[in-house]
Amino acid sequence: MLIKKEEITELSNGIRKAIDGQEIDIRDNKEGVLSILKNDIYTLIHIEKEQRSRAQAEQEHLAEYLADISHQLKTPLTSMMLMTNLLEDASGDKQKEFIFQIKKELGHMEWLISALLKMARLDSGAVDFTASDISVGQLVEEALKPLLILLDIKSQKVVIRNEAVIRCDRRWTEEALTNLLKNASECSGENTVITVDSGENPIYQWISITDAGEGIPRERISGLFRRFQNSRNENGFGIGLPLALSIVRGQNGDIEVSPGGNGAGATFKIKLYK
Repeated sequence: MLIKKEEITELSNGIRKAIDGQEIDIRDNKEGVLSILKNDIYTLIHIEKEQRSRAQAEQEHLAEYLADISHQLKTPLTSMMLMTNLLEDASGDKQKEFIFQIKKELGHMEWLISALLKMARLDSGAVDFTASDISVGQLVEEALKPLLILLDIKSQKVVIRNEAVIRCDRRWTEEALTNLLKNASECSGENTVITVDSGENPIYQWISITDAGEGIPRERISGLFRRFQNSRNENGFGIGLPLALSIVRGQNGDIEVSPGGNGAGATFKIKLYK
């Protein structure tokens, strides 16, 4: 098949325009090797464009992520620096108070950094989830261990209504449950009961956590899992719920929120699809 010089020149000019970032379509509906080549080049150009767009989006996401981390660390660091400067000239009682507050801020920062590292691993796909069958009672028992002091201070109880067997990654699912149970505790008052339920249907297995609070306004539900935006008390960083969602989605699941209200608490339902 004879290929004309003008056709090669036209193709070359189209490729140069694509290199310069212009939107082009060099495909045609003719038969022959030149048309096949044009279609292949068009496909290659668009694959490269999509890869470039994804890389740019990842760079922007990373920059936003680092800015959020910087903002979250700045407040406790500034507070500790101020207390450290005042520590030397403070009275004995004031020194004890400053040291207690510095330890408290260090604990918050340790938790935040640990949570952010976990989130980064999940976002990058570096976590290999290993599924096994485990009862919800065992999951909840381990998930509650970091929260026992909090529950004791508020005289709260956690009751399991139905104890199903769930197929999941044990360690990571416990992490997600810890964050959801902590959120439920913070939403509930003193001397209240947090309810855990579980089960399965033909589509998914599920675990639900219902707090004893006043419910969540429906307009707030869409923003519950945005990072750094939904802390419920002065000790939170607004990352517990987003971390839980990342863990569940990493296991082909999702978290559904029922807002409650009118005397009923909100329910967070983990769905793990089969």
